[in-house]
Amino acid sequence: MTDLETRVAPAHAPLLRRAAPALLGYAAVRALGLLVLAVWSAARGKSASTLLTARWDSLWYTRVAELGYGYEVRLPNGDVHSNLAFFPLLPWLERLLHAVAPVSYADAGLVVALLSSLAAAAGVFAVADLVYGRRAGVCAVLLWAVLPVGIVQSMAYSESLFTALAAWSLYALLTGRWVGAGLLAAFAGLTRPVGVAVVAAVWVAGVLSFVRDRSTGDSHGACDAEHAPAQERSAHAGRDQITDGAQGTPHAPHTNAPPTPTSDSSAANTPAVTRVPSPAPGVQTAPHPSPTRRALGMALAPLGAAGYVLWVGRHTGRGPLGYLDVQAGWRNGFDGGYAFARFVADKFTSFPSALAGAGLIIGVALLIWLYVNGVRARQPVELLVYTGVVLALALCASSYFGSKPRLLLPAFPVLLPLACALARLRTSRSTLATAGLAVASAVYGAFWLNGSGPP
Repeated sequence: MTDLETRVAPAHAPLLRRAAPALLGYAAVRALGLLVLAVWSAARGKSASTLLTARWDSLWYTRVAELGYGYEVRLPNGDVHSNLAFFPLLPWLERLLHAVAPVSYADAGLVVALLSSLAAAAGVFAVADLVYGRRAGVCAVLLWAVLPVGIVQSMAYSESLFTALAAWSLYALLTGRWVGAGLLAAFAGLTRPVGVAVVAAVWVAGVLSFVRDRSTGDSHGACDAEHAPAQERSAHAGRDQITDGAQGTPHAPHTNAPPTPTSDSSAANTPAVTRVPSPAPGVQTAPHPSPTRRALGMALAPLGAAGYVLWVGRHTGRGPLGYLDVQAGWRNGFDGGYAFARFVADKFTSFPSALAGAGLIIGVALLIWLYVNGVRARQPVELLVYTGVVLALALCASSYFGSKPRLLLPAFPVLLPLACALARLRTSRSTLATAGLAVASAVYGAFWLNGSGPP
């Protein structure tokens, strides 16, 4: 769906109340992961706090927060690792928190990550709730929490901060808040290189909106009478479909007979297609934005990423492409997946590693299948664009292959088909399945961080 201006969105207070079960469940999963990590680390004579705040990329972020940019490490093989590869928003927040509270830069990074992870969980819920309903929203948040590398959400890394900004930007976009979507996209672009995925979502949605305006001859992009009600009901259609066992597509509301009511529906759906249903208490119709606001949102979206990349180019004296040279020093680039394919193929040179190679192939196939499922289910185009870019950048980059699982964390919309399937189960079964995954995720996270861990 691309008609963003006619969606309905919960008011702020009701949305937070609707998200409460999801946030409580998310906090419980993350607390379990941190508890298992603390016990596992203590048994191995390691510090869980050090693993979360003072290893791998967290050290680079802390150094930027404390000393600024300009630090680099020259390796014996000639590679140059510069801290210019790390985008500035997380270090800025670490420096701000360190200045106003008695915490170290490393601990400030952990606090930012923990708060950002809750904001990200709320954003994931908001998007899933808007498209598929409350129950699917809760399931989406819990699935995101129990991912095998979910422990990264509680580290002094930028994944949680970026996911929070991306999710809320997408939610603003879906509800017609173009300026807010553009501002959040700009901040996302200051957080990680994959911020271009949020920019792409804003721009594709904006272009389609203007094309639709022109094709209908209406400067406000309003739909004709027979389409407006179906689009306005789309935010709640998914929850009806979960109830009656459909496949979770948000674009097929019942129009010939009244829908089966659900326990978590916040508005009554109107079966007629010739009049717009009145919003229920706590639900508001998004105001139709002017073309100026849409254009402003699109103009704001790329400012963060473009501004930092251009600054790096000027700082290094290498021009607009200077940031690519910085990434090349880390052996990061985009080769269409060739290096990753070779890495997987090399796993089949011996039997033990062949199992890992098979696992990688299955994992990539699952991601592609879930994305295709989202396309077939007609997910909103802004979610498809965002997810597609995140997946492409993660899977087709020549970066360190062990980091790819955590690079996929922001691709939360790919979990929506699974969330809808989990939401259709009985509560007892879905709870049992989620609890089992939470335990497995906690154990794996503790094992992972006490081993190779993220780069």
